[in-house]
Amino acid sequence: MAWNIVIAGGGFGGLAAARELEKVMPKQSARLMLVNETNYSTYSPFLPEAAAGTLEPRHVVTPLRDILKRTYIRLGEIDGHDPVAKTVELRTKDGETETVPYDQLLLSLGSVSRVLPIPGLTEHAMGFKGLADAIVLRNKVIENLEAANATTDHQRREELLTFVFVGGGYAGLEALAELQDFAADAMDSYPRARLHGMRWILIEAAPRVLPEIDQDLADYALRELRGRGIDIKLETQLKEVTKNSVTISTGEVIPTTTVVWTAGVAPAPILKQLSLPLDERGRVPVDDHLRVQGLDSVWAIGDCAAAPDPRGGTCPPTAQHAVRQGPVAARNIAAELGVGEAGPFTYRSEASFVNLGRYKAVGRIGDRKLRGFPAWFLARSYHMSQIPGYARKAHAILDWTSSLPFKRDIAELGSVTSPKRLG
Repeated sequence: MAWNIVIAGGGFGGLAAARELEKVMPKQSARLMLVNETNYSTYSPFLPEAAAGTLEPRHVVTPLRDILKRTYIRLGEIDGHDPVAKTVELRTKDGETETVPYDQLLLSLGSVSRVLPIPGLTEHAMGFKGLADAIVLRNKVIENLEAANATTDHQRREELLTFVFVGGGYAGLEALAELQDFAADAMDSYPRARLHGMRWILIEAAPRVLPEIDQDLADYALRELRGRGIDIKLETQLKEVTKNSVTISTGEVIPTTTVVWTAGVAPAPILKQLSLPLDERGRVPVDDHLRVQGLDSVWAIGDCAAAPDPRGGTCPPTAQHAVRQGPVAARNIAAELGVGEAGPFTYRSEASFVNLGRYKAVGRIGDRKLRGFPAWFLARSYHMSQIPGYARKAHAILDWTSSLPFKRDIAELGSVTSPKRLG
């Protein structure tokens, strides 16, 4: 009899788990199914560079079928779960529903942008969570430069050339640094806009940026970005967003048409519909083997899971930990089915980097702290070791190499990919 193993989510953790299960489970012993909304996995650390044009957008995603040879891939999402009957409800992309039985279920459903009840936020701000967000933001910057170059209205030009990012963590700083670098180069093609100049602003409620890393590395990043003219407002909250401005806690009203929200993540909302235990933050509590508490055949990893940290609390929602949790969960699932031995997941940060653009970064490998060009170079090397698939590694190297001698590409990607309507 072949066991049914269902993996919900094809992000970092789900993909790593599927690859490990293909290795450890004997052929014909299990039917592996991975359910994902797309047929590719996104390497999210490269999203800022995709937005800035350093990397081709299609080179930051990897087709799941190129990596998984024994796994049945279904496009859709899990929107129901019966832990007693051991079934999940699969809703396909065309709206059809299907009941899928499982013997072991692994949840790797990731997270979404955390949204706060700020007036106008959902109507006028954009997120930065996936490839579509990166392309939309890139197009927005280019559209604003085009419009600012054409208008004679000083107030309108100021709104168009002011870019506000909210959230001083990894995602916010990397996206801001890369987009500011891209726009500074692109300004050479917009002489009238260049005369006015751009304004780039980061709003952070905490007294520091990058709370995930050491204070001295965060201070270096702060000095580097401020040295480029980026206005970083610490201990400041966003109070309101309109079509043409934001209001912050100091009372200042900033004219802008571009607000990027990167202030944290929240577990996937669909978890509330899956008959699972949830903690106060909406995550699925698991034990040190990544098994969902109270459910023998259900496991959870990545951003949707509250995995215990031996030092206290739970592991942070980072891609690095999802990648490491995936194989552990896979081996424990295999052990549950009589293959191999089970073992606990142990939290350990191997390496972390924050790309600051302009060939600079900050990072840490073990106890060694790095900053500037050495950190940037090692960050490149680290990501090359992590991105799945030899083809994507080669494409990334070619993109980085070809970007050195040539000007930035300022074509709007939406204009290339969106067909005109008939008639």
